[in-house]
Amino acid sequence: MSWAIRVEDLGKKYRRGEVQPLNLNFREALTDFTKNCLSRLNPFGAGSSSADATPFSDSKAGSSDDHSEFWALRNINMEIHEGEVVGIVGRNGAGKSTLLKIMSRITWPTCGVVRYRGKMASLLEVGTGFHRELTGRENIFLNGEILGMRRAEVARKCDEIVAFAEVEKFLDTPVKFYSSGMYLRLAFAVAAHLEPEILIVDEVLAVGDWAFQKKCLGRMSEVARSGRTILFVSHNMGAIAELCNRAILLHYGKQLAQGQVTDVLEAYSRLISQSGCQTQLSVNPSLSCSVTAVKLCDDEGRETSSFDIAQSLVFSITYQVTTSLQGLQITLTLARNMVDVVHSFDTDRMDKLPLRQPGTYEARHTIPKMFLKAGVYSVRITAGTPDRLIQDLESVLHFEIEELSQNTHMKGYRKERAGHVISPGTWETRKLE
Repeated sequence: MSWAIRVEDLGKKYRRGEVQPLNLNFREALTDFTKNCLSRLNPFGAGSSSADATPFSDSKAGSSDDHSEFWALRNINMEIHEGEVVGIVGRNGAGKSTLLKIMSRITWPTCGVVRYRGKMASLLEVGTGFHRELTGRENIFLNGEILGMRRAEVARKCDEIVAFAEVEKFLDTPVKFYSSGMYLRLAFAVAAHLEPEILIVDEVLAVGDWAFQKKCLGRMSEVARSGRTILFVSHNMGAIAELCNRAILLHYGKQLAQGQVTDVLEAYSRLISQSGCQTQLSVNPSLSCSVTAVKLCDDEGRETSSFDIAQSLVFSITYQVTTSLQGLQITLTLARNMVDVVHSFDTDRMDKLPLRQPGTYEARHTIPKMFLKAGVYSVRITAGTPDRLIQDLESVLHFEIEELSQNTHMKGYRKERAGHVISPGTWETRKLE
């Protein structure tokens, strides 16, 4: 299978606090223009050599002898084949968006080169190019042409775009009167009907309400099945697992892993599980209930994110209520490798939901030992009442359970048993004849 995108020794260096001067004279502008042209011709960038593309040291990619400089990306090498759907994952600041901007030719690399085979289009920010004074119909044509579609192609797909966005009644209304949800739906609908051979997508599935997000995911699945090459960045690990057949993990500008999606997500989960055992959050004044802290301890009260399989896990969730809420419920959901949901734990029984008066509360929950199998888990916290969801926090904590104890198989644990929960239940056997 031939390649569609090839990245070789790619690096991008920034200087902290550097501002591009606006009052360049002709000679300075000509010098900058010449340097930019040379950087495009030289695969290692103007003013640098192959010696600059040195391997990473043990320190973070952002380190440099000159503390005013840091590498957002360095020594990135990858090959994406035609028809592949590749997901890029990593924490905030890992370099994902920088990589896509270089691939989309929005910014130029300091060193290295990116090669393509086929027509390429990128969707990095939903709604780029929309004009608030123009109607929805006019913005469809404007945005479509900005994204690389011919006017005849936009006209042919206009009805399909409008139907997807569900804004038929407001098509001839200026978009400045649209709600934020309508605006985003229309913008994504235009971008979702691009037909390039290579599509680069950066976190655009988190638009609109839940129903429309599901619709967006379905549309991206159709694009993926069409045989086009897709490079996809998202913090939605479920979408990565569903859409992609390969993944790449970035961390501080360094390429840590690439391969099968499940393997890369497991490596990502393990990386995050080392980042700490508590999360502090700010109060959201627009919400009637805000989770402000989540903490994880072992059964002896020590804060940790690494557990033996024979240890209990104790979760502490602090939340603030600003208005009286009947039936407020905090739910803790565990997922394996941020994708496979294992189990949910609620703070109260559904038939005895209390009235919570304004104030600060702490909810504690203990997961018993010998309940979860060895692996890396993520924690999701939701707050809501029976009729509405108030707050949804994904991946607020990560932790790892290891097989350190001896003879755990005598307590009902076998590593090869399917599933993520150990609990063996109770068996009774009797002879019938």
